[in-house]
Amino acid sequence: MEQTFTMKQKMKRLLYILVPILITQLGLFAMNFFDIMMSSRYSSHDLAGVAIGASLWLPVYTGLSGILLAITPIVAQLAGARQKDEVPFTVMQGIYVSIALAVMVVAMGSLILDPILNTMNLEEQVREIARNYVVALSFGIVPVFIYTVLRCFIDALGMTRTSMVITLLSLPLNVFFNYALIFGKWGLPALGGVGAGYASAITYWLIMFIAAVVVHRERPFSQYNIFQSFPGISVAKWKEILLIGIPIGFSLFFETSIFSAVTLFMSEYSTNVIAAHQIAINFATLLYMLPLSISMSLTIIVGFEVGASRLKDAKVFSWLGVGTAVIFSLLCITILMLFRDQIASIYTNDAEVLELAAHFLLFAALFQLSDAIQAPVQGALRGYKDVNTTFFMTLISYWIIGLPLGYYLANTTDLGAYGYWIGLISGLTAGALTLSARLLLIQRKESHTKKPVNKLLA
Repeated sequence: MEQTFTMKQKMKRLLYILVPILITQLGLFAMNFFDIMMSSRYSSHDLAGVAIGASLWLPVYTGLSGILLAITPIVAQLAGARQKDEVPFTVMQGIYVSIALAVMVVAMGSLILDPILNTMNLEEQVREIARNYVVALSFGIVPVFIYTVLRCFIDALGMTRTSMVITLLSLPLNVFFNYALIFGKWGLPALGGVGAGYASAITYWLIMFIAAVVVHRERPFSQYNIFQSFPGISVAKWKEILLIGIPIGFSLFFETSIFSAVTLFMSEYSTNVIAAHQIAINFATLLYMLPLSISMSLTIIVGFEVGASRLKDAKVFSWLGVGTAVIFSLLCITILMLFRDQIASIYTNDAEVLELAAHFLLFAALFQLSDAIQAPVQGALRGYKDVNTTFFMTLISYWIIGLPLGYYLANTTDLGAYGYWIGLISGLTAGALTLSARLLLIQRKESHTKKPVNKLLA
């Protein structure tokens, strides 16, 4: 990536990085979307079971794969500083870390999955579907974690279109396997929602192999000779990755797990309430793809600018990304306010579920603005490698403010299940305010020191 000088050039650079990431994220989201939608067409029990299973799996996946996102700012800063020779070693150590994390997830899941599900007030059929869905997904944990490292390497070089192409190639395959395994086509058994788990696992293996071939054969990635050697485990490099990655992973975990926690608390409500809540969460997640993609773009761009000691440019890119996300959020709010009934009808034909989902979508509209601020700000902070304070801010915002308030409102007022959504809105708003203040502080330190902040914080 070359230096930019005008606002037009900066906007063009942001969009060049952002658009492929957004398409990639939409493609990855589409896998979960088709899991939910196609399972709902099989039965409401399968929809509820997949919703519960996804609520257990997604925060774990997001948090632990979030640790691997440390590869992005590390490689971006190495590229910005033109330290190309250090990149292959970093990527290989990241792959080793990803395998270790995957093994840990499988081992822990085998011990705690059943006890967690048994504590929930679920119908037996829903509980069994949720369990088997998670077990099916577990066959794809190793490849999806390795793919995350390879994608971070690809994106850190600014080649986000490559990740986009890989994802778009895998998406129709995922839909094909979903159709075959959920509904039992071409002699395969009809597994319902559980089939969606196996379809996702197969897809994870495919995208890992495709990414590995691209990195090995295609320029500019092949110039780094990532797979030319397999060095031994480096404690020092693991420490660098984990010191940056663990706070990132926990920050993402606290953000995503609060939504999963709310879904799990809602197990005391009817299957229709669970299904309607999941519809609203699923669509809100779709809208979240833009601020999330801007966040990932800012990590790459800000990391590169900081590595090149262009701190003023890093600051401009940070707030340009936030402003873009805020403008988009206003459009999302309008769409949700005007078309929530039509949106709910995409997922289900059940009259009661439709009505409930439309109400939940109204609350989803209310946290769009907060999401549009907190996600890009977090991405910019990661570009500076400022991750530890962000970790504590997200913990407090989501788990000390948001979830307790939601639980209180849901269980002590007439709001019922909607009380949890008010808690979500409060937590996201607190996160947006505190994280923005942190970014301003970091950038103020820059103007005084004239040195890259990541070196000061290391």
